[in-house]
Amino acid sequence: MPDDAATHRRVVIIGEAMFEYLARGSGGTPLRYGGDTLNTAIHLARSGLDVAYVTAVGDDPLSTAMVSDWQANGLDTQHVLRHPSRQPGIYAIHTDATGERSFLYWRDQSAAREMFALPGMAAAKGLISDADLLYFSHITLAVLPAQAREALLDLARQVRARGGDVAYDSNFRARLWASADEARAWSDQAVAIATIGLPTADDERAMHDSSESDEAVAERWYALGCREVAVKCGAAGCVVKAQYSVWRQPCAPQPMVDSSGAGDAFNAGYLAARTSGASARDAATRAQKLASWVIGQPGALPPRDSTAPYEPTAR
Repeated sequence: MPDDAATHRRVVIIGEAMFEYLARGSGGTPLRYGGDTLNTAIHLARSGLDVAYVTAVGDDPLSTAMVSDWQANGLDTQHVLRHPSRQPGIYAIHTDATGERSFLYWRDQSAAREMFALPGMAAAKGLISDADLLYFSHITLAVLPAQAREALLDLARQVRARGGDVAYDSNFRARLWASADEARAWSDQAVAIATIGLPTADDERAMHDSSESDEAVAERWYALGCREVAVKCGAAGCVVKAQYSVWRQPCAPQPMVDSSGAGDAFNAGYLAARTSGASARDAATRAQKLASWVIGQPGALPPRDSTAPYEPTAR
């Protein structure tokens, strides 16, 4: 995306939403929701962008309550499909004393896995192909069967071919793939289609079984065809390659309560800034601010409060 990019009219995000169980003894509501693409979608909607989320959930009261809450956060849920016999998956988060997290998942029968087979997907495909900005992740690809992955990538090619932007995060979860070779093959296809890449350096090194530098990750994505890359590097900040420049942008130290959802928040902050015409450098700063707010609170998607650094973005 060039630095003088105009504000997008419509953002479409596709992925899997799950129920989130926080294993904590300190009160609060233990059953919430999350998912990498959903977290990013809600952060973008809270920033004032016109965001439609495409997924499949169950036809049950918990799914209905979850979707209602998405609507309250500003998401367009018209293309959230209902599966007649499946429900969303569940994941549990455990955080250690430093705020680092580990997960347990129950998602094999997730409704989102069959979203492309549901009757409402035909209309959703039209929405996706007409997006000004389409966003999905490696997890989106992982939970879909191969034929549906191909369909999603074809839709992404259509968006890019008519001048829209495609944002992609290679959020690698090894247990979702039959092999690292399969994971790399699908990710490389997505990178080649994307105009905005949002990888995490550690995920890339794990997927590629390499020790490549953060800068090398950015250069590899750029060489595959991605026009702009912002590599998330944890406490080391981020590395951005935009146009003909590449630089590292450090981030201020931040006390960490829970690292869950930090990358999803970074992605949202970056995309919100870029869609409003901010430079890639300014977008990285806004992305880091939002990620810092998220890690200072429990859960992957903290409730919005007065300290949340959402900067209004015109629809």
